[in-house]
Amino acid sequence: MAEKVAPSVDSRLPSYLLKLLKPNYMKLLYHHVISNALYLCLGPLLVLLFPRLSTLTLADLRELPNQPWVNLSAVVTTSTLLMAVATLYAMSRPRPVYLVDFSCYKPTQAHMASRGTIMEQFEKAGTFTDETVAFQRKMLERCGIGDSSYFPRSLLCTPIDMSHRTAREEAETVMFGATDELFQKTGLAAADVSILVVNCSLYHPTPSYTSMIVNRYKLRKDVLSYNLGGMGCSAGLISIDLVKNLLQVHPNSFAMVVSTENMTLNAYLGNNRSMLVSNSLFRLGGAAVLLSNRRSDRRRSKYQLVHTVRTHRGAEDCSHSCVMQEEDAEGKVGVALSKELMVVAGNALKANISTLGPLVLPMSEQLLFLAAMLLRKVLKLKIRSYIPDFKLAFEHFCIHAGGRAVLDELEKHLELTPWHMEPSRMTLHRFGNTSSSSLWYELSYIEAKGRIRRGDRVWQIAFGSGFKCNSAVWRALNTVLAVHKNPWSDEIHKFPVHVPKVTPILP
Repeated sequence: MAEKVAPSVDSRLPSYLLKLLKPNYMKLLYHHVISNALYLCLGPLLVLLFPRLSTLTLADLRELPNQPWVNLSAVVTTSTLLMAVATLYAMSRPRPVYLVDFSCYKPTQAHMASRGTIMEQFEKAGTFTDETVAFQRKMLERCGIGDSSYFPRSLLCTPIDMSHRTAREEAETVMFGATDELFQKTGLAAADVSILVVNCSLYHPTPSYTSMIVNRYKLRKDVLSYNLGGMGCSAGLISIDLVKNLLQVHPNSFAMVVSTENMTLNAYLGNNRSMLVSNSLFRLGGAAVLLSNRRSDRRRSKYQLVHTVRTHRGAEDCSHSCVMQEEDAEGKVGVALSKELMVVAGNALKANISTLGPLVLPMSEQLLFLAAMLLRKVLKLKIRSYIPDFKLAFEHFCIHAGGRAVLDELEKHLELTPWHMEPSRMTLHRFGNTSSSSLWYELSYIEAKGRIRRGDRVWQIAFGSGFKCNSAVWRALNTVLAVHKNPWSDEIHKFPVHVPKVTPILP
């Protein structure tokens, strides 16, 4: 006869209690307790004080000045001092920086290039070996980019026209397309822009990008213009940080940031494999962003800038050289990526979030991180490093769409869900890596999905040559419902889509 097994303690508990005892729910409960500890302590205190406070009458309040322990002159002096300190504090606080609106350039159908078309152009170039063509086909099949991204006309024509004339045409098409749309969306007059920052890493024409914009839109003569070059895919956030600092010393100002990259002169036509990756990943795109420090713009603005954190690892030789523009053995210029790139990016990410974490993480996560560090460093216990749950600090994540491998690594390292990674993966699939502007295509995706609610926090994080890792944190000032002039608006219903790890190129 079979022996009866006594029911376990867990099996005798109600189902709802079993659910609450799961680690995820216990951690969430812990987070809410720590985050609301002040209110939890105030409750019992008010209960204790209520019997005494309920007996006070107006007569007791009138007699208060006559009590010997009350010194009216001291009360007036203290109150005046507190008001002066409060006023000084309010005046010394940083000026708020608002993101009024932004626009992302969506190229025309004439720029659309399937992966098959791109392969045809590579083969027609006549400079690649059979092994190189096969390698690029393999890269295109695994890069996570679909068949609807965009290439400049200079690289789609036969023969390929890599000249300064076509490079300038590409620059003007993208920059002016994004800026025209931004002015239309905001109704701002070009003469009202007092600060202009443009970033493009690999193309530096003379006159500069900023001069091209000043000339086209006839900006004011005293406009402060800055042209950032050679700073990689994270330069868009460097531009935002620069504008943030400029707006602290220039009151009542509008600032415009234009982020772009130029492909025409930077396609690589050699056979060095470390330089061929950029041909498969980079695509045509750009964005324009309008920022303001005028308090009157708060109501109509979409976001407020909360934090910017910049991390530069260039002092280390391996970090400095892991993304390098140089000539190959045949004298052809390209951007070489080292095998240590992912390790370098991981170290830069750790350094960046170690600075950002204390600024944004709730106290519950900071306590867990501190406890884990003490156990490892002080008690020498062999436990894994605690990875803070950034999902408690942010509702939305815009991670630079640098490639499938980058997104996979950050999803794993930050323990994000497919839902959080969706804007980055879909941007990579639809538009490819548009360099510094990719973060804005991702934010446009979130808006087009109707996910932005008032008070939501958005984390933008990007990597760049040097090696750099930069972050920006935004808080939504309004719920974004109506989406106008959005690059996703006419096709957002098609997304998300499943992106296989390998997608064969059809003939």
